[in-house]
Amino acid sequence: MTKTKTQRRKASVSIIGAGRLGQALAIALQSSGYPILALVARRRQKAEKAAALLADTKPMPRALAANQLMELPRTDLILIATPDDAIEETARRLAIFTVGQSRRTVLHTSGALSSEVLAPLAAAGFQTGSIHPLVSISEPASGAETLRGAFYCLEGTRKAKLLAECIVRDLGGHSFSIKPESKALYHAAAVMASPHLVALFDLATEMLAACGLSKRKAQKVLVPLLESTVNNLKASNSEKALTGTFARGDVATVRRHLRALAGEELAEALDVYKLLGLRSVQLAEKNGLDPQLLDQIRKLLLR
Repeated sequence: MTKTKTQRRKASVSIIGAGRLGQALAIALQSSGYPILALVARRRQKAEKAAALLADTKPMPRALAANQLMELPRTDLILIATPDDAIEETARRLAIFTVGQSRRTVLHTSGALSSEVLAPLAAAGFQTGSIHPLVSISEPASGAETLRGAFYCLEGTRKAKLLAECIVRDLGGHSFSIKPESKALYHAAAVMASPHLVALFDLATEMLAACGLSKRKAQKVLVPLLESTVNNLKASNSEKALTGTFARGDVATVRRHLRALAGEELAEALDVYKLLGLRSVQLAEKNGLDPQLLDQIRKLLLR
C-alpha cells in the first residue's frame, strides 16, 4: 500500500490595496490555492472590480472600501499592498480594528520600508514582515504570470518569513533576505534597474525624435537593442556585457556625441550621457582597455 502526502492547508488571505500589484498577487495566489477572502481599495467600486478578476473563486472575495476595515474577515494572512505612504496609517487602523485577533501574520509589499512600519500590529501580537517581488508589473493579469518564478526580498519575524517563504515556493519563485536597515538602499537599486531604465529609454526616444523619427518609431527600433543588452547581461557580468563606444575606447566618437548633444534642447540628455559615460569608463577599465584612451574619454566627459 502506498502512502499519500497530506496536502498542506494554504493560508487564507485578505489583501489591502487593489492596485496593479494587489490585483496581480490576488490572481497569482488564488491560482496557487490560497483562498482570497477580501480585497480592500480606497473606493469600494474599485475593490469590486478587482474581486471580479477572481470570478471563479467560491466564495467570492468580499469587496471593501478603505473605511470598512472593521469588516475585514479574519484570515491567516493580511497583505498590505498600498502605496508606501499609506502603510503606517493602515497598520495603525488595523491594530485598532483587530483587537483580540492576534497570532496572525501581516506582510506588506513595499520595497523601501521594513517591517518596522507595522509596529502597531507587532505590539498587538501579530507576526509582521515584508515581501517585495522584484519585478515590474504594469497590468494585473500579465503581472500575475510575472510573479511566478520571480525573486522576492523578505524580512520580518521568523514566523512571518516562514509564511512568506511558503508563498514564494508556491509561486515557483526565489527568495532572499536583507537587513531591515538596508531596505531603502535595496529599493533604490531596484529603481535604478527598472523605473530609471524606463526613464532612460524615454530620453533615448526623444533623442531619436530629434533626428526626425516619431516617438513610436523610435521606441520600435530601440526595443530590440534593449532586449539584446538584457540578453548580454543574462549571459555575463556588467563589464563583459558592455559594448559599443566606451567598450572600444572610441575617443573621436565620444567627441561627436558630445557635440551632437550640445544644444540647449538636449541639455538633460547631455548630463545623463556624461554621468553614465563615466560609469562605462569604469567598466571598460575592468575589461583592461588602454588606460590612455580611457583617460582621454574621462577628460572629455568632465569638461
